Amino acid sequence: MSTFTVNLDNKTAIVTGAGSGIGRAIALLFAQSGANVAINDINPDSAEKTAQTIIDAGGSAIGIQGDLANRFNCSALIEETRNKYGDIHILVNGVGAFKALPFNKYDEWDWRRIIDVNLTSTFFMCQLLGRVMADEEGGTIVNIASIYGQGKTLDGGVAYVASKSGVIALTKQVAQELAPSNIRVNAICPGYIDESDMPKNVNNALNRLGTLKEVAKVALFLCSDASSFMTGQSITVDGGGN
Repeated sequence: MSTFTVNLDNKTAIVTGAGSGIGRAIALLFAQSGANVAINDINPDSAEKTAQTIIDAGGSAIGIQGDLANRFNCSALIEETRNKYGDIHILVNGVGAFKALPFNKYDEWDWRRIIDVNLTSTFFMCQLLGRVMADEEGGTIVNIASIYGQGKTLDGGVAYVASKSGVIALTKQVAQELAPSNIRVNAICPGYIDESDMPKNVNNALNRLGTLKEVAKVALFLCSDASSFMTGQSITVDGGGN
């Protein structure tokens, strides 16, 4: 079986939430494919660790701490990346938060925080970097949603389900509005993934958990010329889940 490869030489990507999990796997794979990668995470040590892993492997990366629920931090992330690398070609919104509380136990802070981290930060980054990409002749955006944004329910986690549903709807709308600027916007909806922070449940046709790298490969595909006629889509990566 041949291996799918993409050449991202001379491309720059911002990957948010890349200190761990799916975001980290995407950042590492993009760097292996030749991209300069700006690593964002709310934890500065995690961001620096991912960036150093890339640098140690011969790649180019910078770690940038920031809570992207704050619009000013989104702007700072973009500007620091531009100062380091120039044009930005790829954005992956991988930052996420989850809290498994029953609906009746959610307080206002939990609700607002998870909505802000998962959905509002995605809006901020798409809008702010979308403006930059439009001036730079286009780009590609990938939003990390979830199978729980597709009508599935959890035992607890109403804010997560609502926010990921919002990410899918936002993706479709933003793709429509940014298409004239040569910006493609798609979402990935992972199922049960090993080594992620989400619940694990093997209930799919392939009878196994997915891997972080399998999700990262889909992100790489969506940022390649192989997907040049795709925008506004939500790609399910769940092993044929029920």
